[in-house]
Amino acid sequence: MTIAVASDHAGFELKQAVKAYLQEIGHQVIDFGTDSAESMDYPDTAHPATKAVVEGRCERAVLICGTGQGMQLTANRYPGIRAALAWTPEIARLARSHNDSNILTMPGRFIDPKTAIAITKVWLETPFDGGRHERRVKKIHNPDYRE
Repeated sequence: MTIAVASDHAGFELKQAVKAYLQEIGHQVIDFGTDSAESMDYPDTAHPATKAVVEGRCERAVLICGTGQGMQLTANRYPGIRAALAWTPEIARLARSHNDSNILTMPGRFIDPKTAIAITKVWLETPFDGGRHERRVKKIHNPDYRE
């Protein structure tokens, strides 16, 4: 799988750990920055990483900022994106199984690398359940959708 990764300064260290893990397990990773812990604005990396998913250059993305909220808010502006903020593996599992999340965001200031890797692992391995959740996901992108 080709996976985009991006962070701001507060998520840089965690991004590096997650990126190394993804490469170690055989995924192709495209890093959209940032390249240091020097202060920068999270939308500057969130937008290009999210566009890579929207355009099909990457199948999924992992975005990390201080709280994960800024990355999630930025990514969810795009059609077809279901960015989910996870701080535990269980939240990540539900984001995939119930919401078919295609972008994972995490809070760089609130979790450690071991937890981030556990969250990423579960998020990658969990399939979408479909069924009743399929209808709900369709309503995310089309509020007028009725079955």
